[in-house]
Amino acid sequence: MYCIVPLFFAFWLAPVYGVMENSTTGCRIIHPPRDGGIRYRGLTLSQVKAVETLPVDYEIEFVCRGEREIAGPKVRKCQPDGTWTDMDKPSRCLHTCPRMHLKLENGRAEVRSMGRVPMEGTSVLFTCDPGFLLVGSSHSLCTKAGKWDHPKPTCQVRRLDSSRKRALHVGALFPMSGGWPGGQACHPAAQMALEDVNNRRDILPEYELRLIHHDSQCDPGQATRHLYELLYNDPIKIMLMPGCSSVSTLVAEAARMWHLIVLSYGSSSPALSNRQRFPTFFRTHPSATLHNPTRVQLFKKWGWTKIATIQQTTEVFTSTLDDLEERVKEAGIEITFRQSFFSDPTVPVKNLKRQDARIIVGLFYETEARKVFCEVYKERLFGKKYVWFLIGWYADNWFKTPDPAINCTIEEMTRAVEGHVTTEIVMLNPENTRGISNMTSQEFMEKLERRLGTNPEETGGLQEAPLAYDAIWALALALNKTAHELSKKGLRLEDFNYNNNIISQEIYRAMNSSSFDGVSGHVVFDASGSRMAWTLIEQLQGGIYKKIGYYDSTKDNLSWYNNDKWIGGSPPADHTKVIITFRYVSQKLFISVSVLAGLGILLGFICLSFNIYNSHVRYIQNSQPHLNNVTAAGCILALAAVFPLGLDGHHIETWHFPLVCQARIWLLGLGFSLAYGSMFTKIWWIHTAFTKKDDKKERRKQSQTLEPWKLYTTVSLLLGLDVVTLGIWQIVDPLQRSIEEFTKEEPRGDLDVLILPQLEHCSSLKMNTWLGIVYGSKGLLLLLGIFLAYETKSVSTEKINDHRAVGMAIYNVAVLCLITAPVTMILSSQQDASFAFSSLAIVFSAYITLVVLFVPKMRRLITRGEWQSEQQDTLKTGSSTNNNEEEKSRLLERENQELGRIIAEKEERVMELRQQLRSRRTPSVATRDNCSDNHYPNSSGAVSSLYQPGLPLARCLVAEGGDKLGRNSCDGSRVHLLYK
Repeated sequence: MYCIVPLFFAFWLAPVYGVMENSTTGCRIIHPPRDGGIRYRGLTLSQVKAVETLPVDYEIEFVCRGEREIAGPKVRKCQPDGTWTDMDKPSRCLHTCPRMHLKLENGRAEVRSMGRVPMEGTSVLFTCDPGFLLVGSSHSLCTKAGKWDHPKPTCQVRRLDSSRKRALHVGALFPMSGGWPGGQACHPAAQMALEDVNNRRDILPEYELRLIHHDSQCDPGQATRHLYELLYNDPIKIMLMPGCSSVSTLVAEAARMWHLIVLSYGSSSPALSNRQRFPTFFRTHPSATLHNPTRVQLFKKWGWTKIATIQQTTEVFTSTLDDLEERVKEAGIEITFRQSFFSDPTVPVKNLKRQDARIIVGLFYETEARKVFCEVYKERLFGKKYVWFLIGWYADNWFKTPDPAINCTIEEMTRAVEGHVTTEIVMLNPENTRGISNMTSQEFMEKLERRLGTNPEETGGLQEAPLAYDAIWALALALNKTAHELSKKGLRLEDFNYNNNIISQEIYRAMNSSSFDGVSGHVVFDASGSRMAWTLIEQLQGGIYKKIGYYDSTKDNLSWYNNDKWIGGSPPADHTKVIITFRYVSQKLFISVSVLAGLGILLGFICLSFNIYNSHVRYIQNSQPHLNNVTAAGCILALAAVFPLGLDGHHIETWHFPLVCQARIWLLGLGFSLAYGSMFTKIWWIHTAFTKKDDKKERRKQSQTLEPWKLYTTVSLLLGLDVVTLGIWQIVDPLQRSIEEFTKEEPRGDLDVLILPQLEHCSSLKMNTWLGIVYGSKGLLLLLGIFLAYETKSVSTEKINDHRAVGMAIYNVAVLCLITAPVTMILSSQQDASFAFSSLAIVFSAYITLVVLFVPKMRRLITRGEWQSEQQDTLKTGSSTNNNEEEKSRLLERENQELGRIIAEKEERVMELRQQLRSRRTPSVATRDNCSDNHYPNSSGAVSSLYQPGLPLARCLVAEGGDKLGRNSCDGSRVHLLYK
C-alpha cells in the first residue's frame, strides 16, 4: 500500500465536479430605446447578466421611464434565424400628454395620433354636438415637453325636457370575442336585467335605463377606442360597465377623470382592489385572489408542498399569482417553477416538463388555455402523475371548441384536460330562493338559455351571466337611491355631466351601501369595491365537470363531497420521489481483500520477529537488520490501511467518516515513508559508496566505515516530512465526507420514483493543492528509487548484502504504482473496481517486498544452519566447510580483502625506504634508470637484498590495480605461507 499512496489520494480523496452546458442558439440581447428599458419575462436581472443569447420564441417587452410611452413595436420575439421581429421598425420613448384632451363633453375630439396614447406629435380637433357651443380653441397639439399647446375647450350643456320619461345611458363594453368571450352570455343577461328594471314602477319611475355597448374583444387597445367613443359621443353616460380585467383596468383608471362610477361584471384582477388607483370601481365578480385560499386549502388537503405555475402575461394573472405566492409561502408550500408567456406557450410547457412539474396552476384566458393544453398533450404532461388547476369561468366544453390556432384534435384535447381541477367563484345562488328580481336562480338560467338558443353551454361567459344580470340591478338600485338623495338638494340625475362631482359622489355612496339578494346570491361590496362569495371546486371526470366541494374563505370552511377521482387511483405526488441509494463496496470483495491484508500483516509480523531473533547472525547483521525491521513495520501499516479504505456508510456512521478519512491518509503516508523510505536509504547509500568516481583508496575507506546512524537519520527525515505534511493538512484543511451524485435512474416497473445513486468520498476544500504536494514528493521519490536501483544493480558489497533484493522490490513497487494510479483515477466513480485495484496493489506490493527481502534469509539460515553462533561454527570439521564451494568463495574474498590491505601498507613502506636510499647516495645514470624501470629490482643492492624474499609472493597476490588477489599467478604453497 505504501507504494501507491499517490494513486489512493486520487481515488479516495478526489472532490466531485459538475459540468454545465450553455446553449448558444437564439438571439443576442439588444439595447433598449433611449429613456427606456427591456422587461425580460421569467428572468431575474442576475440571470439576464449571465447569458448572451435568448432562446427562440422568447419575447421581450420595451418599457419607458417616467411619463413616456413606446412609439413603435412594444414586444419583439426571437425568430429561428437569430433576429428579432420588426427590426425595421424603431421603438422610441416619447413624452405623453394628459388624456383629458381626448374627450369633450357634449362634443367630439378627433384624435390624430401615432399610438394608442397621446404623445409627441398627437393632434386633436374639437367639435361640439348640435345645439352646443364650442368655447376655446378648436385644435391642440402635444409638444415635446408633454404638454398641449392650447387648453381644452368646453361645450354648453342643454337640459332634457322634464315632461316625459328621461333616459339614463350606461356605457358598456362586452367582450364578444378574444381571450375571454364572456359577452356572448353576459350581454343577453344584461338586456334581460334592463327589461326587468324598466318594467318596475318602484325603481327609477321617472327614468329609463338604456345600454350603449361595444365589443371590446377583451383587448385594451380596442377598449380604448370604444371608451373614447362612449365619452365623446352623445349622450352622456352616467355609468360604465366593462368586462375583462385588462379592459376594466383601463376604464377604471380613466373614469376618475370624468367622475364616472365603474361597475364591472366580469373582472377578477386583484389589482382592481386598489382604491387609491381605482377610487370609483366596483364589481359583482369577486377578485381572482378569492381562488387562492381555496387552492391553498386543497394543497394542504392532498399533502402537496411543491407546485408550479404558468400564466399569461396580463396584469390580472400576474397580480393573482403574486397573491398566491404570498399565501403558499405562509402555508409552507413552495412554488418551485414559475413560467409565463405572451401568446405562444410552447417553450414554457416544455420547461415545465423538463423541470418535473407535477402540480401546476394555470392562469390564462380560455383561448390561450386551448393552446396550452395542445402543447400539454404533445409533451405528455397529463395523466396520473399530473394535476392541473384552472380557472372555472371557461365554458363547459371549452376544450372541444374548434380553434384554428391549434393543431390538436378534440380527442387529444379531451385526453389532455381529463382530471384537472377548477376553482370557480359561486356565481349562481345554490339556494332556490327569490331575490330582488322575483326570480330564482334556476328560473333565471332557464330564461337565459331560451334566449341564447341552441347549445347554451358552449356560449362564452355563461357562468358569469348571473353577475352581469345582478350588476344591472346593482346600478339601478344605486341610481334609484341617488335620485332620492339628489331631490333633497334640488338636483336630478339628468343633471349629471362629466364635470359634476357632486352627483358622482352620491352614486358612489349609494353603490357602496348596496345590499340585496340577486340570482348570483347576496350582493354586497367590501371596502375595496369587490364582492365576497363562496368558491366552487369542480373536477373534470369523463369529460364532464363534477362538483367535488365548496370553500367559504370567510369562515375557512371546506365542504367536501368525497367524489374526487384520480387516474392512478389516488392523488399524485407533487414531485418525482427521489430515492437516495449509496453505492457501497461489495462485501465479498471487501472480505476477500481484508483476508489477504490480514495474512499479509501476519507475514509482516513473522518477518519482523525472525529478523529480530536472528539479529546476532553475521549474515543478518550484514543486511542492516534495523532497516529491514522498519520495512516490515511499514508494510504492516500499509496493509492495515486496506481496512479503512473499504469502510463506507455500510459499516460506519456519518460522523465516523472524518476519522476514517484521517486513518486512511496517516496509515498510507506513514507506511510509505517507513517501508519505501528504508529501502530507498539502502539503495542511496550503495549508490553513494560505490558509483562515485573517486579514487580507489577513498572507496575502500567508505566501504569499510559504514555508519548506521546515517541510514537511520535518512529514514527519520523522510518520515518527519510526511508527519509534518499530514499534520498541517489535518489541522488546516481536514478531510471530510463528500457526496458524489450520479445520473438519476428509473426503476423497473411503472413507479413514480427515481433512484439517485450517491458515492461517499474523502475530500477537503483545497484538495488539489494537497494532492499536488503528495504527488510531487512521492512521485519524485519513486522515480529516484528506480534510478538508483538501476545504477547499483552490478555492485557487490558485504555491508549490505541484500541490496539487489531491495532493488527488485523497488522495481515491483514502481510498476504497480504506474499501472494502478491512472486506472484508479479513471475508475474513481466505480467503487468496486477502484477498491479492487487500489487494495490489491497495496497487498501485492507488501507481499512482494516481504517475500523478496525476508524469505531468502529464512531459507539460507534454515538450510545451512547459519543461525548458530560463530563459536559453534568454529567447532565444525573442515570437511563440512570445504564441501561448500560458496563458503570457500566467501572466505577467499574476505582473505583477499585482508591481503590487499597488507599489500597497500607494504607499498607505502617501500616508497619510504626508496626515498631514504636516494637521499644517502648519488646514483649513477644506469642505476637510476634501472631503479626507475623496476620498482622491485633483481640486481644486487640495498633495496634488492631488502625486498627480494617477499617480492614474488607480493607480485602474484596483487593485481595491476592493487585491489584484488591475483590467484592465477600464485601457487598454493605461497598462498599457504602468506596465510600463516
